Order: sequence, then C-alpha cells, then structure tokens
Amino acid sequence: MYYLYILKCADETLYTGIAVDLKKRIDEHNSFHLGAKYTRSRRPVQLVYSKKFSNRSTVSKGEIRVKSLSKKEKLEMIKKYILKSP
Repeated sequence: MYYLYILKCADETLYTGIAVDLKKRIDEHNSFHLGAKYTRSRRPVQLVYSKKFSNRSTVSKGEIRVKSLSKKEKLEMIKKYILKSP
C-alpha cells in the first residue's frame, strides 16, 4: 500500500510526498536528522491529507497531479478531505 500525503509546515507552506509507512515517514520529517531537505527548516510538520493507493505507478501520478495544483487548490482539496473524514 502506498500513501500520497500533504504536510503543513510550521511556516504555513505545504509539502507533498509519497510513503509506504505513513506514520514512520511523518516521524522522519519531524526528526532531527531525517526527512526531506525542504521540511528540515520548517518543523514541526503536521499531516493534513492522505490517500491510499494500491501501486507505485498510481500514487506517483497522483503526486504529480497534486504538485501541479496551486496552494489555493490544495487548501480546497484539504478542506474537502477534512469535511469527509469521520
């Protein structure tokens, strides 16, 4: 199982990525030595969106689509996701 995720950084920017183990990856983003270069100076990060995919190809296509969205469009997508979540 693969996850597409969006993190909200401490400076209010958004980071999009892919993970197999979502909890572990978020912990890495918030750890001292690990995580993406982009998030290292923007800690702490908070998960604001995630979606499951069955294979690497599909999740990669989803990541490209999300990364092509404007910040405003991503925030709208996140808002709809939060409203749908239990």
